Amino acid sequence: MSKRGGFPGGMPGNMNNLMKQAQRMQRQMEEAQKDLETKEITASAGGGAIEVTVSGKREVTKVKIDPEAVDPEDVETLEDLVMAAVNEAMHKVDEQSQAAMSKFTGGMGGMF
Repeated sequence: MSKRGGFPGGMPGNMNNLMKQAQRMQRQMEEAQKDLETKEITASAGGGAIEVTVSGKREVTKVKIDPEAVDPEDVETLEDLVMAAVNEAMHKVDEQSQAAMSKFTGGMGGMF
C-alpha cells in the first residue's frame, strides 16, 4: 500500500493524463458551442410563404413574410405559419447542437 495514499502501479500518472484529456475535451466542446452560436439557421412554413432565421444562440434574427400570405380576414393562419416556422428553426438549431456535442459525449452513455 502506498504511503502517500496514491494508487499502486503508477495510477497518478494515468489520472493526470485523464485530467488533461478531460480539459482538452472541454475546450473542444466550448469551441464547438461558440461555432454553433455564429451560425444562422432558416426554416420556412406555408410552402415558403414564411421564413424565419434563428441564430445558434436561439434568437430569432429575421422574419420574412410573403405579402401573399397576409390576409387581413385570416390573421390566424398567418400566426400559425409564423409559429410553425419558428418552431422548425428552433428544432434545427437543437439538432445541430446535439450533433456537435455528440462528437464529444457519444461514448459517455448519456451522462451529460
